[in-house]
Amino acid sequence: MSDAPTLRERRNRTLGPYSPLFYSTPLHAVSASGVWITSADGSRYLDAYNNVPCVGHGNPRVIAAAAEQWATLNVHTRYLNERVVDYAERLLATFDGDLDRVLFTNSGSESNELALRIAQQLTGSTGVIVSDFSYHGNTRALAVLTTGLQVKEPFGAHVRAVRIPDAVGDAAAGVLADALAEVDAAIASLQAAGHGVSAVLFDPSFSTEGLNNVPEGYVAGLVERVRAAGGVVIADEVQSGFGRMGEALWGHRVVGIHPDLVTLGKPMGNGHPIGGVVTSERVLDAFGSQNMFFNTFAGNPVSSAVGLAVLDEIADRGLVERAASLGAVARERMEKYTASLPQVKAVKGRGLFFGLELVDAAGAPDAAGARDLVEGMYRRGVLISRIGPGDNVLKIRPPLVIDDEEFGIVLGTLEQVLAEGDRTR
Repeated sequence: MSDAPTLRERRNRTLGPYSPLFYSTPLHAVSASGVWITSADGSRYLDAYNNVPCVGHGNPRVIAAAAEQWATLNVHTRYLNERVVDYAERLLATFDGDLDRVLFTNSGSESNELALRIAQQLTGSTGVIVSDFSYHGNTRALAVLTTGLQVKEPFGAHVRAVRIPDAVGDAAAGVLADALAEVDAAIASLQAAGHGVSAVLFDPSFSTEGLNNVPEGYVAGLVERVRAAGGVVIADEVQSGFGRMGEALWGHRVVGIHPDLVTLGKPMGNGHPIGGVVTSERVLDAFGSQNMFFNTFAGNPVSSAVGLAVLDEIADRGLVERAASLGAVARERMEKYTASLPQVKAVKGRGLFFGLELVDAAGAPDAAGARDLVEGMYRRGVLISRIGPGDNVLKIRPPLVIDDEEFGIVLGTLEQVLAEGDRTR
């Protein structure tokens, strides 16, 4: 086995040096189980970052389901197969109202690309509204509406970015009015330019944006305005779905809206590549009758077996309810602990996707301080990251199967690092 510097050099020679690595000394991971990752030197790290293995690394039920189905049959989707239909029925049963059809994909990027294509055909318009710091995938159509990371593609002429408000208490009312006025301006601009409005695309947890504390009424107001302009609503549940936010299986329920399309990815297969677009019979009929759409690998029997196992684990182990209870513990404990810490501006997030917003002595976003806290956690064996326009919001989202003792380690280590004021620079 190569040592870490040699492996990094080999990686750069083959994959290139541009794909980012976490931490000043990158983690050389060799195995994982539950919420624990083991490095090449035998050290164990508590994973409080990865939402992809939502029911835990190496989940035995998921592995057994994949192996059994793969040993029986795995074939493309142009044959009848009961396992595929079983999964579609189980998945759709978790949605409300007219969200009763699903198109399977291989990734969240593919899901969002397909949802935008459907929206543009359905509405006859091309205009898209996104947030001013967001990421929804790496296809070209998504690159031109990316605002949350570096891309070479110019920002699309058919795209408008709006600020997602972040305020609580007395400040929320004024912030809400200004934010909704910005949505009105974006819609008017798209209409004046001849693009019209095809869709608004957003993550209900507003994770890349920094887990904003969005004022009551904003999301509903955004949705109302887009629909009045003839557009549809796409909820990107790659981050917020499968119980991550704790109050419901789906983030759009948590924020109180009913989307026209829901896009799924990452945690859907606990690391197995599967995604999907959930929509209504009306929308699917409008699209499917005009397009011969199929996907060789998406929704194959093995992927379907894996997806079923993930849903079983979430339901049988009460992971949505557990995310809600642990999230409440985290918020109460963090609000109490950080109340006297001037470097912590706010506790952010819901359920098992939470963090702290860090600022410097002048009240400005403290990216360096956030980086140092992430490194301090890493040195103490806990993996987290950071997000937000200022790169100053700690990003904590462990697998949903984390137990009370493990969760206590995460919070206790965070308190220790905050108390010691870790600095690596």
